[in-house]
Amino acid sequence: MAEFLTDIETIRARARKEIEKGPVTEAYGADVERVLQVLNEALATEIVCTLRYKRHYYTATGLYSEPVAAEFLEHAQEEQEHADRLAQRIVQLGGEPDFNPDTLTRRSHAQYDASADLIEMIKEDLVAERVAIASYTEIAQWLGEGDPTTRRVFEDLLAQEEEHADDLRGLLERLPKAVGGRS
Repeated sequence: MAEFLTDIETIRARARKEIEKGPVTEAYGADVERVLQVLNEALATEIVCTLRYKRHYYTATGLYSEPVAAEFLEHAQEEQEHADRLAQRIVQLGGEPDFNPDTLTRRSHAQYDASADLIEMIKEDLVAERVAIASYTEIAQWLGEGDPTTRRVFEDLLAQEEEHADDLRGLLERLPKAVGGRS
């Protein structure tokens, strides 16, 4: 069996050498600049999703809108938590989280939606969740063992995005097909 741990004196020397890099050590196996770019794209995605869910929460109308709006609000809060986790990881890696509203939609993987129809709101949110699921799956695979901490962040977000997609699919299945919102 191969030795798995570098001698402790070497580890200590490396730890002191570039102390300003915080958690990014010689063992970090990813391109930190590219990881920061990907994290900022995901941050933009989560912010756009938060805004879309908030709009849908406030504008959902109709007979069946109350439970759907409650789901939109819950998802908005969880998407904001995702954004916060991504921003924290960006800072940990020595980057700056990009909250610039002028470029948010260009950097986001998901699109903003201003549907007025309840069913269309749910469908657009489900599409956005599916985009996030596909993107985050690819990102987690791309990160692999190069940055296991960031990979785990994306895996955690991915699990919740899958829950959101399942919730939205369930809403679509339970609502009568003729339900809408404003005409």
